Amino acid sequence: MTKYAKTSILEIMSLSLKPVEWVGSSLDDLKEFPEEVQQVVGYALYLAQCGEKHDCAKPLKGFKGAGVLEVVEDFDGDTYRAVYTVKLEGVVYVLHTFQKKSKQGIATPKQDIELIEARLKRAKEHHAQNYKTK
Repeated sequence: MTKYAKTSILEIMSLSLKPVEWVGSSLDDLKEFPEEVQQVVGYALYLAQCGEKHDCAKPLKGFKGAGVLEVVEDFDGDTYRAVYTVKLEGVVYVLHTFQKKSKQGIATPKQDIELIEARLKRAKEHHAQNYKTK
């Protein structure tokens, strides 16, 4: 008789999920968002961990390709954004979460773009040190 290992579906699912790394204050900032927005961002990140993309996740302008994505969610007259990258193999890095305060256009403010660029650089360094490819 063949012996089978007892493995739950949750154990199998957790093995296939990419880990999430939070850069800078992104997790603390997300915790300040309304619960409804946190749920949308959380689900979008879960899909990213599975290798999929949420309908409201779009490539962030100014970054080549679709490696840096943003989730934009409106709630109660305010706009919230979460920026993450799937560019680095096997890991989802959350680079920045913020409430868009500017009422002028939909463009991401330059200050936030600069912060995202700096955190992307930190993520690349972290990935190189902690997730070395074989």
